[in-house]
Parts: sequence; C-alpha cells; structure tokens
Amino acid sequence: MTSWTDFTAGAPRISAIFTRRHAATGKLCLLATLRADGSPRISPIEPRVFEDRLWLIGMPDTTKFHDLHRDPRFCLHTATVDTQVGDGDAKLFGTVADVRDTDLHQRFAQDLFDDIGLDLRGGTFDHFYEAHPTGASSVEIVDGHMEVGIWKPGQDERVVRRT
Repeated sequence: MTSWTDFTAGAPRISAIFTRRHAATGKLCLLATLRADGSPRISPIEPRVFEDRLWLIGMPDTTKFHDLHRDPRFCLHTATVDTQVGDGDAKLFGTVADVRDTDLHQRFAQDLFDDIGLDLRGGTFDHFYEAHPTGASSVEIVDGHMEVGIWKPGQDERVVRRT
C-alpha cells in the first residue's frame, strides 16, 4: 500500500497542488464513495495529514463511513470554487484501511484540539481511516495552457500539456 509520504515523494507536483487547494478551502474536500447499490455518493470531508499519513476521519455513524467500511475505494477531490481553475485542482484515488490504534487516536485527538479546539480527547473513534493513494491527477493552468498531472504508484509523475 502506498503511504502519504510515498505519494508526496512520487508526485511532488500533484501533491503540492492538493496541499495548496486543501489549505485554501479550510481543509474542505469532496469524498466520493460507493453506496451499497453501487451508485456513487459525494460527501464533504476535512481530511487531515497527521504523522505523515492522510486520514479520512469525521462524524461517527455517517453514510460515507458505512460506504468505506463496506468498500474501501474512494476518490478525494479538492473543493473547486474557480471554474477557471486558476489555483489548480487535484484528485486522489485509493483505498482506506481502518487503523485500530488507540494511542494513535489519542495523539490525533490532541493534535486536533491543539489545532482547531475540537475536543475529542479521551473518546473513541468508530472508524479511523488511513488513505492509501492508488492514483492521482491534477489540473493547472500554466502560461495559458492546461497541464494535467497524472501519477500511479511505481511510475513517474507525468504532465500532459493541452493546448
């Protein structure tokens, strides 16, 4: 499985666009999952990078986490507000793994409290999903041309320039 660190090393351009857009939207992204009937679901989520790993954590007992429990595949898209994608746009594709490490959960809760004041310290997490990218793409306008970044594990990141 590919880690967040592997992704950022293998796809520096796409990860930079993802990180920039993630920060610009207050950490808001859109998460695509698969419903029980196979149809897609889009849900807002605020993924967090913690201890060099990307986490998809949120309000317990929500349908998006039921979806991931049943089928770990996802697509994570930076929230696009500019139709001209002047600041870029990125998508991550992958799978999640539910990490059952209570010490990690408490370190995460402390970090969350220190960062935004949300106090989940001492609580338990129903699901604690680590994201493992299996691919990524980005769009960026450079010198008036669209540049599409493409990455898969084990391959070099590449850019296709559209004129």
